[in-house]
Amino acid sequence: MSEISFADLGLAEPLLRAVADTGYTTPTPIQQKAIPLVLQGGDLLAAAQTGTGK
Repeated sequence: MSEISFADLGLAEPLLRAVADTGYTTPTPIQQKAIPLVLQGGDLLAAAQTGTGK
């Protein structure tokens, strides 16, 4: 299974640069699930353990 990148999730170029500038390379599992839903205009309510990248 290959790693998913922030670019794979459909983030705009300015956001991709900002994410890269902060040193993040791969989205967390909750980010992988949440970002596409939010970009499609959906509402989101999520819960995850502290430190998981919400």
